[in-house]
Amino acid sequence: MDTLTTGEIGENLVATWLQSQQYVILQRRWRCRLGELDLIAAAPDQTIALIEVKTRSTQNWDIDGLLAISPSKQRKLWKTAEQFIMEHPQWSERPYRFDVALVTHSRAALMTPALFTRIQQQQHFSLHTYLENAFAG
Repeated sequence: MDTLTTGEIGENLVATWLQSQQYVILQRRWRCRLGELDLIAAAPDQTIALIEVKTRSTQNWDIDGLLAISPSKQRKLWKTAEQFIMEHPQWSERPYRFDVALVTHSRAALMTPALFTRIQQQQHFSLHTYLENAFAG
């Protein structure tokens, strides 16, 4: 049995979907003292997408993780992104954006439309919302 956490499974699902959309994954779970960026990918147009992945059960209280992207969380992500750019000058001239991916999981197959679905650890994981340029600094 795979021992990945629910969040890691959600991130892997999103990374696989992004690759199917011609994105190139540059970093996963990039960390610094300021915070973490779940996924960093080069979009087909060469924009650097900084992707926050929220994985929730179907019985969640925060609109599938969307409410967790509060103004304070956005500020923290911006500061973390600034540190990433400073440490990776080879990508500093490219445009950047923040994307949000919402993933749900359940023991039963989800009846809502999904962009991408996978079964892992006896759970159905579905990427149902991908918001490009979800927030600005």
